[in-house]
Formats: sequence, structure tokens, C-alpha cells
Amino acid sequence: MQALYSNTRVPLAPTVNSHLCHSTHFLSPKQNYPFAQTSFPSPFSPQNLNFTKNSSLRIVIPIIKASSSASSPMASSATPSSPETKPFSVLFVCLGNICRSPAAEGVFRDLIKKRGLDSDFNIDSAGTIGYHEGNPADSRMRSTAKRRGIEITSISRPIRPSDFRDFDLILAMDKSNRADILEALDKWKQRNNLPPDADKKVKLMCSYCKKHDETEVPDPYYGGQQGFEKVIDLLEDACESLLETILTESRPA
Repeated sequence: MQALYSNTRVPLAPTVNSHLCHSTHFLSPKQNYPFAQTSFPSPFSPQNLNFTKNSSLRIVIPIIKASSSASSPMASSATPSSPETKPFSVLFVCLGNICRSPAAEGVFRDLIKKRGLDSDFNIDSAGTIGYHEGNPADSRMRSTAKRRGIEITSISRPIRPSDFRDFDLILAMDKSNRADILEALDKWKQRNNLPPDADKKVKLMCSYCKKHDETEVPDPYYGGQQGFEKVIDLLEDACESLLETILTESRPA
């Protein structure tokens, strides 16, 4: 793979970059939320058909009572394990969506899977440029994560206007990514009818770190193996704290 990045961050507006010679473009989203399926007994099943002494047919329709489940800490109005609400949605964003944000998506997916919270979350990742759109994550990042038992399966895509409606939280890997995301929001919000407070959804990934002092997740693209290991270290720290924060804030007072 040829080196595709430069130290100059590429704006999100559809302009031609002198280094990448590529125009950013965006896709229309298709969001599928894994709502729980509820099945009910049929009132016409054989066990509900009773005959009286005069041989007339009487149908006994069972009364179905609603039940609640407290098995998941996400079963509150803030986080949607119930059919009435959607899963809590998190979008991880870096520059090209082939290194850091796919890794963050993989780490967080692995974490909620181990906690049995898959159905309570909708997780995705994106980039502030569309140059790598349709490509899998960098093979070095995938192999680094796999050695820790984490699978990275995402396909690169650029961030799009609907993300500001569909996701509850948008996590930027560094300050430049955050600035690009907010710039895009400012350009899109008028003609796309986006939430007026959508900017509050955008936060830095490292703001959730507890074991590390870094304020940004560094881009490992031009570095060696140590850089990819460092990224996973930071993401594991941040994702653990992120999950605990979401679960804590979702619990009833």
C-alpha cells in the first residue's frame, strides 16, 4: 500500500486534495436496529379450544400480561434494550477509517460482547475523508488487534450528515478529527435538518482514558509496530471507561 497521508489534515468539504487527488463524497445511510422480537401464543391453539355440554364451541383467549426484565443494566429509557427505544449508538471517527477508528470499533464490540450487551448498542466507525471508502482496515492494525483476541471487520466509509441524527455519541481520535467533524456539521446542519445540539455529541476518545495521560490517539500509519500496540492500549483503556460511563448514566436515579 502506498503512503496516502500527509501531516496536513484534509477538510471534509468536497474539495480535491493536492496529495490524495480525491474528492470526498458521502453515502446515504441505512440503519438497522436489532429490536427484540416478541412472540405471542395463538388464541386458536388446540389447548385453548373447549367444548361445553351442549357441544357448542367456546374459545378461551389467553390474557397476555406484560413483563419487564431487569437482566440488563441497559434496560432504561436512556439505553434501549426495550422495544420502544433504539440501541445506544456510538460512532468512532479518525482520518481515513482504516486504523484507529476501526480498531476502536473492534475493541468496543469485543467489550460489549463479553458483557452480553450486543443488542443494547449500535456501533460503527467512519473517516473524515473518503479516500479509503470500501476498503478493510489496515492489515497491521488488524493483526495487532487479533493477537489480543479482537476482530476488526469494518469497511471504511466517510462520515455523512445522517450520522449526526443516528448516533448518540461521536468519538474523534484526535483534535484535528474533531475540528473536521464540527466543520462538516456546521456546513450540513442547515440543509439536512440536523439536531441543533448535535455538536454536543462530538467528544475526544481519550477523554475517557483513566490509565493513560494522552489527550489524543496518535495515527500509527507511518510508524512501526509499537505505534499500533500503543493505539490498542489507549483504546482498551478508553472503551472500558466509556462503557462504564454509559451504563452508569443509563441507570435509573
